[in-house]
Amino acid sequence: MFFVSLFRIIKFSLQDISRNMWLSVVTVVILVLALFSINMLVVVKVVSDTAISAVKEKVDVNLYVKPDAPENEIMNLKSKLQNLSQVKSVEYVSKRKALESFRDQNTNNPEVMQALQLLENNPLTPNLVIKPQNPDNIDTLIGELNKIENPIIESKNFLNHKKILQRIKSITDKVNAAGLVVSLIFVLITLLVIYNAVRVAIYTHHQEITIMRLVGASSWFIYFPFLLSSIIYTLFGVILIIGLFYPFLSLLQPYLEAFFVGYDFNIITYFNANFVQIFGIQFLGIAAVNILASLIAIRKYARA
Repeated sequence: MFFVSLFRIIKFSLQDISRNMWLSVVTVVILVLALFSINMLVVVKVVSDTAISAVKEKVDVNLYVKPDAPENEIMNLKSKLQNLSQVKSVEYVSKRKALESFRDQNTNNPEVMQALQLLENNPLTPNLVIKPQNPDNIDTLIGELNKIENPIIESKNFLNHKKILQRIKSITDKVNAAGLVVSLIFVLITLLVIYNAVRVAIYTHHQEITIMRLVGASSWFIYFPFLLSSIIYTLFGVILIIGLFYPFLSLLQPYLEAFFVGYDFNIITYFNANFVQIFGIQFLGIAAVNILASLIAIRKYARA
């Protein structure tokens, strides 16, 4: 008996969707737009987290030593720096290595390369590249380095990576806020569209509902087809957004690869790895919103 009732409920729900085809199409389109904006927020979050991690990997402090500094004194300074608790590692870059690195970076710049050829001596100075133990505590490390006084130190280069991180976070927060507002607008529109769809469906089946009540049909049997319709709308919406969003990610990936040069970053791989979590949560969340809208419409219009 249960399966017979379930079959009738599903049949009733599908008939309702087919009878109001254009309204069903509009409902699914609104759902797809809402889901697209939500997934764009996911992309922005992943890209911003990756960008922040990339910047943190590049965070370092440079101490430039005098060109004529003895090698043993440079090594002693390096050992002293390595003993600091805030320091992760210290790399010694000799004049020769600094020059090789500079040439590699400016291979495609003929003016710079020509200027180097005109110079008889290596104009670069050796330096110590210091990696912090925790990039978030770079200020503490800089404070400790400022206390170090050594005659072989020529200059110190403390780039303000904190400002760069704050700038990235600020931009990300603004984009997320704008995306969240757009997503909420689409969710609100979805709620209204589902509410209206159920209201129209109830009006269309008003006589049938009255007859079902007269023959003793339970409220569950009468109301559940409308709730099932909202779930079916959600299912179609999620399936369509998966089919549309992956091609969009494929178009986006080359630009992300160009931005994250030297990093193994693939947004499609991320979505594949978190497929169930991303789209499962979206399905449950949108389904809950649609069911809520359906319940409100049912309580108002399906009372006999």
